Amino acid sequence: MNKTTTGVLLGVTSSVSFGASGPFAKALIDAGFSPLQAVWLRVVGAAAVLLAGSALARRHGLIRMLRRHGGPVLGYGLAAVAACQALYFVAASRLPVGVAILLEFTGPVLVVGWVRLVRRRPVARVSIAGVTVAMAGLACVVQIWSGVRLDPVGIAAGLGAGAGNAAFFLLIDRLTGAVDPLSLTIGGMLIGAVALLPLAAPWSAPWHVLTRDVPLGSGSAPGWLLAGSVILVSTVIAYLAGTSAVQRLSAPIAAGLAYVEPAAAATIAWLALGERLNPVQILGGLVVLAGAFLAQRGIAVVRLGGDDATASGTGAETARHDAIAPGLEPAPLP
Repeated sequence: MNKTTTGVLLGVTSSVSFGASGPFAKALIDAGFSPLQAVWLRVVGAAAVLLAGSALARRHGLIRMLRRHGGPVLGYGLAAVAACQALYFVAASRLPVGVAILLEFTGPVLVVGWVRLVRRRPVARVSIAGVTVAMAGLACVVQIWSGVRLDPVGIAAGLGAGAGNAAFFLLIDRLTGAVDPLSLTIGGMLIGAVALLPLAAPWSAPWHVLTRDVPLGSGSAPGWLLAGSVILVSTVIAYLAGTSAVQRLSAPIAAGLAYVEPAAAATIAWLALGERLNPVQILGGLVVLAGAFLAQRGIAVVRLGGDDATASGTGAETARHDAIAPGLEPAPLP
């Protein structure tokens, strides 16, 4: 296979792997773990696996990287790992997984607002259209005309996860080329684990759940298998495949593949948990994804100096350097 084909396969693998985290983590939460304990288990387990792999490969420079880029890496660990994952798991525990992941995917929309309002950079018309479309779709997902029958805490947590997803894009953009992706992932996981420790209180977690079968839809599965899937498949493999995909594809193409994740999450939740979205929510979800994709594409257009970007010459080079080009999530560690 050529480089592009391999990159696409890795990107799809990453998105599907990330999509499985919500349904399987929700089964553990329903069995007794709190959302924060499930997130802490995921983060600590992934950090341990990645550290072991890094040691076996004799990779060095983690401490040096953390010292040199301590501030952005700290922000990455707190916002893009700890907050994003914790809020997503809270949302998934109180809402259908498909709705929770759609709320998280408002991240690219929030990035548009950050670029325009905070960085005061030009934003392409397609991004403005994307924001409008995504908001209309979101109204359908939560069915706002019915007085928002969905859990309001879950909705707030899902939107908070979207903010964490936006932070992921912004911080990755800042650190691209300066920090080894594997070292950044390990550093983010370690920071996230430490930050979540007092909140998750893992010493009081129902660890016995991992030794017995856990209800999963109409059937059951061993607790240790679900936890292992969340750690190894939905975190370690998802991150490594996603990073490899970004290295083989352009950032806009890789980011576009990330939109497989909500479809995968909703499908797995339907098959594993029996969760179904009504036709209006499914239509709204498609509209949200279309809007978020347009918003992300518009940011990429500005980065390339096209459409509404008015910069030219040296100014165009500055716009290309400073604007955001989201990479492949994960997912945000959803």
